[in-house]
Amino acid sequence: MAKSKTAFVCNDCGADYTKWQGQCAECGAWNSVKELRLGGGGSKASSSASRSGYTGDLQSKVTPLADIDLAELPRFSSGMEEFDRVLGGGFVPGSVVLIGGHPGAGKSTVLLQTLCGLAQTQDALYITGEESLQQVAMRAKRLGLPTEKLQMLSATNVDVIVYAAETVKPKIMVVDSIQVMHQSEISSAPGSVSQVRECAAQLTRYAKQTGTVLILVGHVTKDGSLAGPKVLEHIIDCSIMLEGSHDSRFRTLRGTKNRFGAINELGVFAMTEQGLKEVSNPSAIFLQRSDEIASGSVVMVVWEGTRPLLVEIQALVDDSSLGNPRRVAVGLEQNRLSMLLAVLHRHGGVMVGDQDVFVNVVGGVKIVETSADLALLLALVSSFRDRPLSRELVVFGEVGLAGEIRPVPSGQERIREAAKHGFKKAIVPYGNTPREPVEGMEIVVVKKLSEALEAI
Repeated sequence: MAKSKTAFVCNDCGADYTKWQGQCAECGAWNSVKELRLGGGGSKASSSASRSGYTGDLQSKVTPLADIDLAELPRFSSGMEEFDRVLGGGFVPGSVVLIGGHPGAGKSTVLLQTLCGLAQTQDALYITGEESLQQVAMRAKRLGLPTEKLQMLSATNVDVIVYAAETVKPKIMVVDSIQVMHQSEISSAPGSVSQVRECAAQLTRYAKQTGTVLILVGHVTKDGSLAGPKVLEHIIDCSIMLEGSHDSRFRTLRGTKNRFGAINELGVFAMTEQGLKEVSNPSAIFLQRSDEIASGSVVMVVWEGTRPLLVEIQALVDDSSLGNPRRVAVGLEQNRLSMLLAVLHRHGGVMVGDQDVFVNVVGGVKIVETSADLALLLALVSSFRDRPLSRELVVFGEVGLAGEIRPVPSGQERIREAAKHGFKKAIVPYGNTPREPVEGMEIVVVKKLSEALEAI
């Protein structure tokens, strides 16, 4: 019997060490290095196979790049347009999708809805390791889903799951969740680095060999990142995060990695008694503003994946009673807020160094692009001067350190989206000047921050 080998792998960055240490030297994380047990003889077996002339299966053969078929990968729809948008157009056979989210976000609900719908036309298998079959059946009945053709299995042993899948031969399979799965050959507990890594690798091999769509459900850590070894994110083809606060009925599905489509694509759902329902016009729900005009509020147009999205940004500037004024940003990057405040002081002549600054993106949306810079600064000035901005105004543009307003991608589409929702005036970078006039829309183009401040 081959002797098992032991390695120590960082749970955050994937760096490996010969012995345990408290802090990872690569990423600096504490208590992230975990023991990983490896099967013995793997490298010897592979070298022996190469010496014996083993040619392997069809996928292992060397193929000239010019001979590879470039035909479009066949996809099939999930039954939800917003889900398909995040996936890049639907499920790709043989792909592995990882869906993460906080407890109660709705991961199991949206997957159960998807598989119940797909089971009507093709074989589908739902493996639950955290809930009993009765609990899943109760949820399906409460949501009013068709349950006649969906195959169910309650198991946590990966070998049992693969054997059942080889018997059923599903076109799509859900494993809920990867953190509770285990292999008998590995002595560590389920959820450890060793178990998660090896279980995901075995399930992925099965999916690639059979062309089965595999969906893995993953837990998240306190900071909102996916739990488990970093290598898990490299194994999969598509990583999706289901986000949403408990006090809001809206959920956002954001793609953070996708080998078959655009990243940062956003799908919006509403949590109802019948499960998650698609929101076909997300801009409408994020623009539910109060009738009373208040200072510090402006609408911006951000680009999420392949479509524009209108979102309201709010700012509050108030006298600080602390020696070190607070800077709080919800939905935006904290460091970028500090940088923009310095630009506002240097090139806009507005000093808020002794003020508390609070910024919030309405609706729980997280903005990851720089087109919100100009809207953020105008909202801050509006709150600081206590002068409300027009409800018919929309703003977008990137602000540089020299106070210049830089153009952003897809400017024409952003302006048309704002006009479609009834906005009458837009402040945009000079580089995004429309080629043709937009009906019913007054376009104000600016090159510097001072020009934008004059425009309001």
